[in-house]
Amino acid sequence: MKIVVIGGTGLIGKKVVARLAAQGHEVVAASPQTGVNALTGEGLAAALAGAQVVVDVANSPSFEDNAVLNFFETSGRNLAAAEKEAGVTHHVALSVVGTDKLSQSGYFRAKIAQEALIRNAGIPYTIVRSTQFLEFLGGIAQSAGEGGTVRLSPAMIQPIASDDVAHAVADSAVAAPVNGIVEIAGPEKFQMSALVQRYLKAIGDSRTVAADPSSRYFGAELQENTLVPQGKARLGRIGFEEWLSQSQQK
Repeated sequence: MKIVVIGGTGLIGKKVVARLAAQGHEVVAASPQTGVNALTGEGLAAALAGAQVVVDVANSPSFEDNAVLNFFETSGRNLAAAEKEAGVTHHVALSVVGTDKLSQSGYFRAKIAQEALIRNAGIPYTIVRSTQFLEFLGGIAQSAGEGGTVRLSPAMIQPIASDDVAHAVADSAVAAPVNGIVEIAGPEKFQMSALVQRYLKAIGDSRTVAADPSSRYFGAELQENTLVPQGKARLGRIGFEEWLSQSQQK
């Protein structure tokens, strides 16, 4: 089966490409680095020719409100048109658990728009909503840091390792479309503020995390369970300590 992975040279994309290729599929790693740009449409038609499945794990290079909305809306429309032309029968996209509850954030408004485009495109689809990547803990700290203090919500998170994300996305790519949402999460729940403090201590970062329920997550207010799955979810196997040990060995 020919599978095109949009964003195929990124953190998740290259892992998805490797996993699908190891299963014997014809896999195209599509990104601007390989001459395929979903935002401009460059190279899309050639990359998708003969493809049965498209996996979209690309992310916007800018999180500025207008830029990120333009990225997901424009690339989404370009992909849908190219997929229809190529006869693609399954579109798989990576999104975020809790997206529909985070509309105060410009980034998540863009993800809401992306998901709507997918649902309305007329192409069978699977949206894989993931919790926060463990690899993103440093980015969360950076986004909320001011001097020596990181101010974060104590809301619950259930972070997942990128290897487990890639495994789930690859499995969805070779399964039948669900025409709905599949949720994935890590095996453990933590308060965000407490976990980021553990992470910073483990990497030798002297900053202190202050738990602040009013602190926003990329512009959005959080309730206790906004960022964790509310129903049945596929759980990854790699916990925080195992991931941390692996990451420190690299």
